[in-house]
Amino acid sequence: MPVSPLWSPTANQIEASNLYRFATAYASELVEPGQLDYGRLHEWSLTDPDAFWRSLWKYLDIKGTLGGAAFLDHQNILADRFFPNATLNLATNLLPCSGATDAVISYDEVRGRRSVSWDELRIEVGACAAALADEGLIAGDRVALYLPNGIEAIVSMIAAASLGATVSSCSPDFGADGALDRFGQIEPKVLIATRAYSYGGVHYDVSAKVSTIEAGLTTLSRTVMTDTQWESWLAPHRGAAVPSDEYPADQPWYVLYSSGTTGKPKCFIHRSAGVLLAHRKEQALHCDIKQGDVVLFFTTTGWMMWNWLASVLASGATIVCVDGNPAYPTANRLFDISDREGVTLLGVGAKFIDSLRKSGINPKSTHDLSTVRMICSTGSPLNDDGFRYVYESISADAHLASISGGTDLCGCFVMGNPTAPVYVGEIQCPALGMATDVLDETGSSLRDQPGARGELVCTQSFPSMPLGFLGDTDGSKLQSAYFAQFSGVWAHGDFASWTQHGGMKIHGRSDTTLNPAGVRIGTAEIYAQVEAVADIAEALVFGQEWEDDTRIVLLVRMMPGCVLTDALIADVKRRIRANCSPRHVPAIVAGVLDFPRTRSGKLAELAVSDSVNGRTIRNAQALANPEAIDAIVGLAVLQRNP
Repeated sequence: MPVSPLWSPTANQIEASNLYRFATAYASELVEPGQLDYGRLHEWSLTDPDAFWRSLWKYLDIKGTLGGAAFLDHQNILADRFFPNATLNLATNLLPCSGATDAVISYDEVRGRRSVSWDELRIEVGACAAALADEGLIAGDRVALYLPNGIEAIVSMIAAASLGATVSSCSPDFGADGALDRFGQIEPKVLIATRAYSYGGVHYDVSAKVSTIEAGLTTLSRTVMTDTQWESWLAPHRGAAVPSDEYPADQPWYVLYSSGTTGKPKCFIHRSAGVLLAHRKEQALHCDIKQGDVVLFFTTTGWMMWNWLASVLASGATIVCVDGNPAYPTANRLFDISDREGVTLLGVGAKFIDSLRKSGINPKSTHDLSTVRMICSTGSPLNDDGFRYVYESISADAHLASISGGTDLCGCFVMGNPTAPVYVGEIQCPALGMATDVLDETGSSLRDQPGARGELVCTQSFPSMPLGFLGDTDGSKLQSAYFAQFSGVWAHGDFASWTQHGGMKIHGRSDTTLNPAGVRIGTAEIYAQVEAVADIAEALVFGQEWEDDTRIVLLVRMMPGCVLTDALIADVKRRIRANCSPRHVPAIVAGVLDFPRTRSGKLAELAVSDSVNGRTIRNAQALANPEAIDAIVGLAVLQRNP
């Protein structure tokens, strides 16, 4: 039975989109008045990647030297090269405009609204770059940011990138242990940090955490505190020009972090041109961001969407950085800001949309929101009710784009399409240049079987594939993490299925990584805190699918004679909150007598996760005591809200 779309673009909207204009310029045979054959455009982006990425470089007016081919095919997903001879300076691309129009607008719970114009941003970046250079920072060095999402974080990132340095960031709600597990591996030369932040009306002094982090980073030549030293640090360098030397396309730009499932988080090294082109493609073609637009994507500096938001500057659009609780002082905070700033793209997590729906918030009746052309949802799957809620209660006219990707690629596999209808519960399309597919256990494509669940994969190389893990000199860790399941194919660790409209649905993680509210969390970081509690003999952590999200469940086996009390549970949660982050805190802590183990004695996290979430246990034959799973599945606490 045909399904009616929730939203469809008009012919005028299609023809005005960047996607239509790009296709008209470089694949005119795929366009007709008011229509675009996206399927064939996507096919072209995969069958002739050199032509596609060269065309995109030109269409997006990338500032730099392409230097010939955009793609060299080595018949090996790990050996293929994008932009092999290209050079560019990231700051030159991220500062495309001049004038008094706002470039970055920042909101936080203490200082309220602040902003810098394009001219002011250039001055700040030039001063910061000169200050960093004065500290001895050179190309290839690392800068660590322990900052909220605001102007200082954006300025610091662009300044470091202008020098060819690598940037890594954590939000200040990370505990000292969590930050050191990350920054300690990259050996930064400069740490730029804050002494305090506010969330939900509560002020948090993190100066002691910063001192601990600073003491643990033996490679530092300087720590700069933005709340007390920022102005005096920049003052001697005001008037300095932004560096414009060009660096190779594969010059490392960012280090992002894995979830830490099997130890300290792995460090993804992300390349300059690959990430910039991936972001520009996603933002210009899939999100239809144009010069003069205003983009608010709610994120912290510890999530890859912060890196994505920063790249929006390259479109000549204004970015809005919002720190703190998105629902404080009222649930309408982001909509208040959207109306005030004339936001054209509003990005939020799926869980935020769901919380608004459950709270009965109806922004459409209280706000104008007429400037909002697109609403993006990511972080976790947006359920059917969430899709309907957006159109019923936020905006009937906006293009709703559910998108999905990951920290590991600093980008997206599947995205929105401004030239096609939106159907309830569906991500519209695979992103251009991404050979996204769903495979069954045998490695066969499920493209022709809508609704059949399998592994989300990418079968061809892509520009934002990480250079590798830090310290993984032979590439074996990257190979094991993404290419062990299907030879020569990137297996992402998500369950997914195709839809009858050529779109996709994401069904959550297929590995042991936790994903509450879209924030990827590894079990190892939680285990490290629980192991310090003397009364607990052993613990097992997994994610339970609950109310269209994932909640963290911590099961513990107590030492002989010890009891799991409310006070002990509170202490465990406090430790995890203080030393990891609030996002790591389990929703449920429960006691069990035994854990399922493999025959080699390892805890069977994946088997527990599969069984509790109603999936077939994938390694049942390897379990020594499968009866332990039955006891866990039968826990009453897993059947209700805590």
